[in-house]
Amino acid sequence: MGCDDGYRLIIDGDTVADVWKGRARVQMLNKPISVKAGKPVKIQVDYFQKTDMAVMQFDIVKNYTPTESQLLAEVGDANVVVFVGGISPSLEGEEMKVSEPGFKGGDRTDIELPQAQRKVMEMLHRAGKRVVFVNCSGSTIAMVPETENAESILQAWYPGERGGEAVAKVLFGEVNPSGKLPVTFYKSTSDLPDFLDYTMKNRTYRYFKGEALFPFGHGLSYTSYEYGKPTLKKVKSEERRVKNSSAYSLNFSLSNKGNREGTEVAQVYIRRMDDAEGPIKTLKAFKRITLKAGEKQQVTISLPRQSFEGWDSQTNTMRVVPGKYQIFVGGSSAEAAKNVIEVKVK
Repeated sequence: MGCDDGYRLIIDGDTVADVWKGRARVQMLNKPISVKAGKPVKIQVDYFQKTDMAVMQFDIVKNYTPTESQLLAEVGDANVVVFVGGISPSLEGEEMKVSEPGFKGGDRTDIELPQAQRKVMEMLHRAGKRVVFVNCSGSTIAMVPETENAESILQAWYPGERGGEAVAKVLFGEVNPSGKLPVTFYKSTSDLPDFLDYTMKNRTYRYFKGEALFPFGHGLSYTSYEYGKPTLKKVKSEERRVKNSSAYSLNFSLSNKGNREGTEVAQVYIRRMDDAEGPIKTLKAFKRITLKAGEKQQVTISLPRQSFEGWDSQTNTMRVVPGKYQIFVGGSSAEAAKNVIEVKVK
C-alpha cells in the first residue's frame, strides 16, 4: 500500500495496519500474508483524505524466485532484452523502516546494484542476449559489472506517470537524449569515505580524486560533439561597487559531428589555483546548444565576477580572492579538464 493521510488494512477481520492520522506525504507499507488455495480471503481497505494531495495505492503480488532456466524460457529467442532495475523510493528515503541488504532505516549502507539484478543481467549476457539496462534510482548506483554485461545503460531516475513513454522514446530513437548527470556515479562503495565521516574529502566531483564510473555532468547522445579551443575576453563588469572588478566572456566553437540533430549542455567549471584545500573544480555556468547534423556554432558564455567567488578561509567569507584561476569547458566535469585556460583575476 501507498497512501497519504490515514489508512487501515484489515484482513479476515484482523487489523494488520492502522495509520489513522493525516500526513501530507505518501507512506508505504508491505505486509506478507499466508493464503491457502481455494480459500477466499476478505480484505478491507479504509482510507480518508484530509488535505492537499489524495493518494491511495493498493496491490497484491506474489513473490517468487525463478530459476535461470525459467527466466531464459520467458525471454525466449529475443535478441535484445530491456532490463528495468535499480532501487525504489520505498527503499531510499528519510525516516523509513528499511532493513534490506544495503539499507538501514532509509539510508544506504552501500551503493552497489542489488545482487539479484546483477546475477540476472550476467546470466542474460552469458546466454548471448544484448541487454539494455534501464536503471531507476534517486541516487548514485555502482554498476561496474553492468557496463560489461549491458550494451547500454539509461538512467531513468524515478519517472512519473508517463515515464515509460519517455524511456521508450529515447530507446527507440524518437528522442535524442541530452540529459546530464547531476551527481557522480562512483565505481564502488569503497571509493567513498566512511558514512559517518562528514567532511567533503573525496566526495562529489568537487573533491573526488579517484576515477568515477560516470562523472558529474556526463551524458551520452545519439550524435557526438567537438569543442574548439576556448578563448577569454575581458568585458566591463556590471559590479560598479568593486573597483577594477573583472568580468569575462568565454568563447568557443561547438560542432555536431554526427548525422542527426542534437542538444549539448556545455559546462563551465572554475578553480582557484592557489587554493590547495579547495575544490578541484566547481560548476559555474552551463548552456544548452541545439545543433543540426554537421552544424558548427560559436558559443558565448558570460562569466560575471561572481563566477569566481569561493570560500576564503582567511576571512571566513565567500568572496572573490584575487589570483590565478583555471577555467574548464566541456560536456562533463571530466571532459572539461581537456579544455583549460588560465586567467588572473583582481
